[in-house]
Amino acid sequence: MAAQTLDQLIEQGVAGKRVLVRSDLNVPLDGTTITDDGRIRASVRTIKALADAGARVVVAAHLGRPKGEPDPKYSLAPVAARLGELLGTEVAFATDTVGESARATVAGLADGQVALLENVRFNPGETSKDDAERGAFAEELAALADVFVSDGFGVVHRKQASVYDVALLLPHAMGGLVAAELDVMKRLTETPERPYVVVLGGSKVSDKLGVIDNLLGKADTLLIGGGMVFTFLAAQGHPVGKSLLEEDQIETCRRYLQRAADSGVQIVLPTDIVVDTAFPSGDRAPSPRVVPADAIPDDALGLDIGPASGIAFATALDGAKTVFWNGPMGVFEVPAFAEGTRAVADALTRIDGLSVVGGGDSAAAVRALGFPDDAFGHISTGGGASLEYLEGKELPGITALEAPDRSVLES
Repeated sequence: MAAQTLDQLIEQGVAGKRVLVRSDLNVPLDGTTITDDGRIRASVRTIKALADAGARVVVAAHLGRPKGEPDPKYSLAPVAARLGELLGTEVAFATDTVGESARATVAGLADGQVALLENVRFNPGETSKDDAERGAFAEELAALADVFVSDGFGVVHRKQASVYDVALLLPHAMGGLVAAELDVMKRLTETPERPYVVVLGGSKVSDKLGVIDNLLGKADTLLIGGGMVFTFLAAQGHPVGKSLLEEDQIETCRRYLQRAADSGVQIVLPTDIVVDTAFPSGDRAPSPRVVPADAIPDDALGLDIGPASGIAFATALDGAKTVFWNGPMGVFEVPAFAEGTRAVADALTRIDGLSVVGGGDSAAAVRALGFPDDAFGHISTGGGASLEYLEGKELPGITALEAPDRSVLES
């Protein structure tokens, strides 16, 4: 069963209805200052469309990983203020999730107004593995609304109360953001225009095993950088010094390299690496130097792909019609180790086709390096959800939208 779209929901009429929208507003904070509001900006379209149609919009979201109880450092209060700025209207803020403040805040909404509930992860039922506990919290959330709209792509891979269970309790629809993300993911997996190049970075091979396994049968070229590259280099028999290494994945990487060679898929590894003697931290000034990727000294720690590799990766991307990138090439937060990531980002801005920045650290990296969002075909809001989709896994939050709500089944 296909999920109902946002447009279909609005066409049926939402004026005066309480619409619970699960957004992904999990933004980085420096104290109470939002350092990247990309996910908030991505959520505005659906919220505004519902408010403009006269709905009483109740937004639910999480921030960080509190331990199932209120924690001031994870409060969504700063997010409510920024959301209001972007919407151009005040956003009422409930200081709890389903308690007295939430009920009063929702009851006080007029048609076209918006409220944000406090961090849903302040309630232990949100992330509980116990179906009954999770379901009980979902019922309290559902009691605040007449309709549910799922618009947090970054959480649809989680079987959580505000993502999965509440969709089974209320009439529901897929938000515009989730629909757009799924359209891009389908283009990457079902009908990619070729040449199709995948760029993978980040710290660990183990985080990307499923993606590599699945995309080896779909992509034409895989470019491997970031901390995960050292396990691939070790699989080729090269020394990696003090670099990040997952010894239990060396044989897996060796099998991937052989499988790629057998199937005609090109795996491109760096030929040079920017190293230091320690990870950058504290007041210690970086002392980078470039070494061959197959001869990393014993005292060295790889922290970025080298300049020759940056050029080689950009060359491999030249002419690609479809590109998916997930994971920075190095420790981009430190300028001395950001040039590999910059080289890949810059190459993606010149793609004549679909270029997808796969959320998470990749999205943070391109913004931190000064690239505007519209320089890329699509910046995903869901790193983990994107990866699980590309692995071929079922996403619980999408499965729930494709099922009739329980209220219909019981009527």
